Amino acid sequence: MAPLSKAGAALAALREDLAGDVFAPDDPGYDEARAVFNAMIDRRPAVIARCEGASDVVTAVRFARELDLPVAVRGGGHSVAGMSLNDGGLVVDLRRMHGVSVRPAARAAYVGGGATMSHLDRACEPYALATTGGRASTTGVGGFVLGGGTGWLDRKFGLAVDNLLGVELVTADGELLHVTAEEHPDLFWGLHGGGGNFGIATSLTLRLHELPHMSVAFLLYLPERGPEVVRTFRDVIESGPPEAGGGALYLTGPPDEFVPPHLVGLLLAGVLLTYAGPEDEMRRLAEPLLAVPHEAEMVTAIPYADLQCMIDDPPGLRNHWSAEYLTGVPDAFVEVFCARAASMPVPTGTQHVVWPQGGAVASGPAGYPVPYRDAPWAVHPFGMWEDPADDDRVRQWVRDVRADVRPWSTGAVYLNFTGDEGADRVVAGLGAENMRRLGELKRRYDPDNVFRSNHNVKPL
Repeated sequence: MAPLSKAGAALAALREDLAGDVFAPDDPGYDEARAVFNAMIDRRPAVIARCEGASDVVTAVRFARELDLPVAVRGGGHSVAGMSLNDGGLVVDLRRMHGVSVRPAARAAYVGGGATMSHLDRACEPYALATTGGRASTTGVGGFVLGGGTGWLDRKFGLAVDNLLGVELVTADGELLHVTAEEHPDLFWGLHGGGGNFGIATSLTLRLHELPHMSVAFLLYLPERGPEVVRTFRDVIESGPPEAGGGALYLTGPPDEFVPPHLVGLLLAGVLLTYAGPEDEMRRLAEPLLAVPHEAEMVTAIPYADLQCMIDDPPGLRNHWSAEYLTGVPDAFVEVFCARAASMPVPTGTQHVVWPQGGAVASGPAGYPVPYRDAPWAVHPFGMWEDPADDDRVRQWVRDVRADVRPWSTGAVYLNFTGDEGADRVVAGLGAENMRRLGELKRRYDPDNVFRSNHNVKPL
């Protein structure tokens, strides 16, 4: 840490040089600027630099290097582990850098580093184009993509990172690089799953795909129907086309118009069948699920951008998530999965989800550091609640889900779904064989581990 006199002078210079805003702990707006999606995270950075563009990011990084400050990067602020913040360091806040430029003829979108899925999806909607995005409109595009990126369209269009064409990146020494398969190809490889370890993505170029139709079936069942529902959904997906996706889940009955009032607040089983195609095709595919006696249904065509908003997670709640990737979902797994729903915290926003991969996920590029690609299914215990008194029981429930499904686990994991679960889980999320190569990249581009507020790869 620099002497106070040097730090004061550097902060004054940063305020002068930055086109955006600078927040220190005594400034008005500081607490708003440090608030993130997960209410369990309460960290106090020394400085928050709300950047207007790439030149601001360069300035901010050089400021951090001058004072030997750790750097956290905030795009959507959606990291469950709170990696968008730190204590006593610099936060590079990209939220104002949310522009999206769509080039329909090139089937590409140029996306600002602070854009959310909503910014991306709404920009693409007029052209009937889309790319794989997260399962909520509030997720930040940058962290989502660089961490791998799984969503409703991945069975059809591949993981988000499979659609990454280029990154504008500010490195730890404040250099602005244009990274593609042709320029800095080693770094381009590392950005396909290696997250924020190598720099700050000020913009990304993503491949787009034609998506003229999207449709969905959201069905709710009494919880005792859960095993039948999960087995039926499994069979529909495994015999269906890659356009089909979604998930089977347990949840608290939501206060939505299509849900009978007497079920609101109670444990329910459910299925969300998504389909990258017209409603009539989706209805035929959904017939086995519709044949299972159910309490509520919403079966409709829907714009993809609206689907992305359908299960948005409200900010200000407490969150703890994890995941396990599976070799399959045989009947024995289904029984174990459904039995765990009995201890799920209800009524909360918590969800107990199993969803499919396969399709374009499995057939995508094999060389990237995304070792969960080959798993046909994944379990995602998604803890979300309001009362701090529930912290221990929700976190224990998430651990119990992981323990239950271990007999079917591949050992790999998607790191965007996890908090700080230790160094071994980082290896599981990137692949043991990839860690050496990633560590060498880290040594080349960030030897001092300036960018360590992430699922960290240490320099080798």
